[in-house]
Amino acid sequence: MLPLERATSRDGGRRYRQAPAQDSAVTAMGAKPPCVRAVHSSILNHMVQRSTTRFNASFAALADATRRGVLDQLARGDASITDLADRFEMTLTGMKKHVGVLESAGLVTTEKIGRVRTCRIGPRRLDEEMAWIARYRQLWDARFAALDGVIDELKRQEKARGRKKGQ
Repeated sequence: MLPLERATSRDGGRRYRQAPAQDSAVTAMGAKPPCVRAVHSSILNHMVQRSTTRFNASFAALADATRRGVLDQLARGDASITDLADRFEMTLTGMKKHVGVLESAGLVTTEKIGRVRTCRIGPRRLDEEMAWIARYRQLWDARFAALDGVIDELKRQEKARGRKKGQ
């Protein structure tokens, strides 16, 4: 069993956790070789993270039927949150939350004039998301085409066996 070491939690309370096990990569001199140290350092690709975050926000926003309906409604013209709430038979608070999700994904923009917050379609065109979906569509099209080829071949073989039995 590993020994316990004392740690302090964020709220100042004390807690105990298991002490880390002795790393097998430690050399006789006590230091880890450079290749092992590199594994433990955090590597962060900001471009990938930004893209993933944007994808997650877009797909999360589009995952809800109400939010897709809001986008369809706004494609016809600008609307206030009150109008949208009435059309979708929801509370103002509920609609504000849906619009907030769409706004954080860049799919909707809002502008407050006086007491009215007007919503309109945002600047994001979802080109990257559509390209991502298109790649998967091509993959599945290729797989289904290959499956069609296998089925056609099996039908030919079955037909050929049927002729041989009939002769």
